[in-house]
Amino acid sequence: MADDIRRLSEELARDPASPVYLQLGEALRRGGQLDLALKVALRGLERHPHDADSHDLLARIAVDRDELERAFDEWDMVRRIAPEHLGARKGMGYVLFKQGRFAEAETYLAEASELDGEDETVATALAMVRVKLRGDRGDRGDRGDRGEPSPPVRSLDTLDDLDTLDHLGLFADLTADGEQTALLLDATGLVMAGTYLTQDGRDVAQEVGAELSGVSDEARRAMRHLGLGNWSSLTVETDAAVVAMAPMRDDALLLLAASKAMPLGLVHRVLDRCVARASAWLGKGAA
Repeated sequence: MADDIRRLSEELARDPASPVYLQLGEALRRGGQLDLALKVALRGLERHPHDADSHDLLARIAVDRDELERAFDEWDMVRRIAPEHLGARKGMGYVLFKQGRFAEAETYLAEASELDGEDETVATALAMVRVKLRGDRGDRGDRGDRGEPSPPVRSLDTLDDLDTLDHLGLFADLTADGEQTALLLDATGLVMAGTYLTQDGRDVAQEVGAELSGVSDEARRAMRHLGLGNWSSLTVETDAAVVAMAPMRDDALLLLAASKAMPLGLVHRVLDRCVARASAWLGKGAA
């Protein structure tokens, strides 16, 4: 990445009007050099004030800087300049979700889904928002004309259509606060259910699954070597997150990644719930 940044910087220095600033700003953002990325984006915006991609880049940098209001305003500008811009709807929906404004988030994500019904990240985000909305309505006990609470919302595990639940959103209600993400991997590391979204909306689940291929076998061999019996869960603390894993049937693996700020006891409770959800889903014949 350093070589790419150097090359792009040299190219931009030769021609300050070049649109290469978009690539340079994105490379700096991905490399965590947010101040430099912001500087490049703003200079580019001065030369291209009506370019939708310029405002989109600035919005993504703002999200990484935890400046959600600024990000929303930039994506709103993108939407005005380019009404069919998918990323603007996705971004605005993400910001509203992070702010707990789920009904508004649903509106923008539904618009994104209409623009591209094949985008799996949109489908997953929309499923998470709708699960959250359903849960909030149940917690409030929406009242009718007589002031009587409506029946509580049932757990997804009790619904008859659990087997038809979108595999991408299988754990959406269990990880809906955004501090965790869960994946169900088969024996070869292929993703069976769940997503692993980065802050810029990319789903890296397949890459994560590929890296974890064979983990169950390694854990089983280690436990046998130590004479500790069968393994039931494994928790690893890293610099970036807490990762908990549990074995499933047919050598499948359940992975939960959580914020380091999340207490380990809560991590294990969420892991148990995800294992139960996955077991029920697999039991209904999901492939």
